[in-house]
Amino acid sequence: MLNRKFPLTRLRRLRSNSFIRDIVDENKITTDDLIQPIFVKDSDGIEEIDKMPNVFRYGLDVLIKEVCEICELGIKSIAIFPVIDSSKRDAAGSEAFNENNLACSAIKLIKEHYPDLIIISDVALDPYTNHGHDGVLINGYVDNDSTVSALVKQALCLANAGADIIAPSDMMDGRIKFIREALEESNFKNTIILSYAAKYSSSFYGPFREAVKSSSKLGNSSKSSYQMSSANSDEAIHEVAMDINEGADMVMVKPGMPYLDIISKVKEVFQIPTFAYQVSGEYSMLKYAIENGLLDNKVMLESILCFKRAGADAILTYAAKEISKELNK
Repeated sequence: MLNRKFPLTRLRRLRSNSFIRDIVDENKITTDDLIQPIFVKDSDGIEEIDKMPNVFRYGLDVLIKEVCEICELGIKSIAIFPVIDSSKRDAAGSEAFNENNLACSAIKLIKEHYPDLIIISDVALDPYTNHGHDGVLINGYVDNDSTVSALVKQALCLANAGADIIAPSDMMDGRIKFIREALEESNFKNTIILSYAAKYSSSFYGPFREAVKSSSKLGNSSKSSYQMSSANSDEAIHEVAMDINEGADMVMVKPGMPYLDIISKVKEVFQIPTFAYQVSGEYSMLKYAIENGLLDNKVMLESILCFKRAGADAILTYAAKEISKELNK
């Protein structure tokens, strides 16, 4: 008999075949975890977005066909981002609180055909301003309180159009409190607020700004006076705590993968529904790497699983349809 000491614990036993691995997996991705962003444009038809492979802008005439495909894949939520004509942009972003604007029209149209689909609608002025900032400029500075007043009006328009979730992404101080109070007073008590509570001033947003055509308006100007510094972690906890206290039902961390530590920390501290946004730069660099043979196509699903592992309850990703097709096989 051999006198050999074998390891009693062999962790590889639990990796020995695919069925065992599936049983013991700590996290799984389903279509319930995915939110598909949709860019809606003023004109008819479909336009491909140059810097975002396989992502398009949709006119209202073709929007329902796209939404139908999303629903058939099992995705239960979409996020609407309007791309409005430059003639409708002004310094105050006043088109944002036109009850018949593009975002409101898209929401109403979708709700007519798919009343149960969850619609998330962004609350920020940058798609509507002629300077590309998320708020009202006074002497070249984004004025917090003037912006909040405008955001309240925008939120009410979106809620009235039928948005299920209002998502302030502007990072103004106090906006959650005033939006929550306005929703309550206007009998939108069940309208959910998803606060972009920890939104960083990031270089990963470039393709998105091209997609909504705000980059040319913004020029070399920075959003650093209102979006968070990438160097800060404790500040994110302060921001999230403030928004929860003001009435946020859910919170968002944006960008996603470079900020997995923030997602994990927020979820651990607050135990509140926590969303992550795989932003345009993250998505595009992975897609270009896949298309050029540098990475396997599976990397996209792996990246989403990383969000889940970090603590994200749901993930906004431009790859939601693509990943859903893989999950449905």
